[in-house]
Amino acid sequence: MFLRTSSASISRAALRRYPFQAARASFATTRTLRSADDSPLNEKNLKGTGPQPAYAPVGVNAALQAAPATPAKPTLFSHEFSLADRVALVSGANRGLGLEMAMALAEAGARAVYCVDLPKEPSEEWKKVKEYLGRMEGLAGEGRLEYVSADVRDQELMWKIGENIGHTEGRMDVCIAAAGVLKTHTSCLEYPARQFQSVMDINVNGVLFTAQAAGRQMDRFGNGGSIILIASMSGSITNKDHAWVSYNTSKSAVLQMARSMACELGPKRIRVNTLSPGHIYTNMTAAYLDTQPHLLEKWANLNPMGRIGRPDELRGVVTWLASDASSFCTGSDVLVSGGHHAW
Repeated sequence: MFLRTSSASISRAALRRYPFQAARASFATTRTLRSADDSPLNEKNLKGTGPQPAYAPVGVNAALQAAPATPAKPTLFSHEFSLADRVALVSGANRGLGLEMAMALAEAGARAVYCVDLPKEPSEEWKKVKEYLGRMEGLAGEGRLEYVSADVRDQELMWKIGENIGHTEGRMDVCIAAAGVLKTHTSCLEYPARQFQSVMDINVNGVLFTAQAAGRQMDRFGNGGSIILIASMSGSITNKDHAWVSYNTSKSAVLQMARSMACELGPKRIRVNTLSPGHIYTNMTAAYLDTQPHLLEKWANLNPMGRIGRPDELRGVVTWLASDASSFCTGSDVLVSGGHHAW
């Protein structure tokens, strides 16, 4: 036998037993109904969203403001994701992730991408990428790579490099601090002070000095900018069965560095974010994977996708972070780990 009760009697019973909760439910329902008849956006309040880009309006606003006979043109890749005429500094860009990211910026339209790394001369890999970009259709000679030999641990030198780029190009828009090192397995209880310090000098101090070099020029020209610090998922988790206390510590420091810088530089329209890759097959990780083949399967099984990543899979996210497409994103960490953190 089924008990038949009207919705009205249930509501009256609920109101008697839980008057406060019922009132809240009624208020929420009323608000929901009102939202179906929203008010027009207030021009005064719109000013609180910050300055509009030169190419505004975009998106829905563009559609609403367009005259019926006006040709409709897409803007997402020609404007929001575009780095046209912008200038970038990328450390650790002689090869590996740094070079992949530098190339992505150039393809997105950057006028010049300055690649800073330790070797006196660029690698053959870097030279081939530069030549390839030089003949890429649609870039029309822009998107050039420039190589600068420098030690990111030298603060004075990094600042000088930033100044020279500013003098030459008349602007600074993007910075990617990608230089980093990973030392061999060493027990945390026996870790030598000198080895620990050497990792921190590059992975923490070098990242700060690179960000400073570009950030000072962004501040100088007053155009805002985007600083991207390359951290790692190892900054927020510990790699199972790997004794990497110095690397993990350094990447955790980079995460907090970005948050701190983002809060300081936000009023200057300089955004600071971190990108945390998971297991990616690069020159650095090859030192482990190529000598210990079992690690490939082990690392692959640590994420839901069942594989490790490729450097080119970071091109999209780094372009997003560098461009206006992420203009309201700062102080954030973007994880690209194949879902490693989801487990």
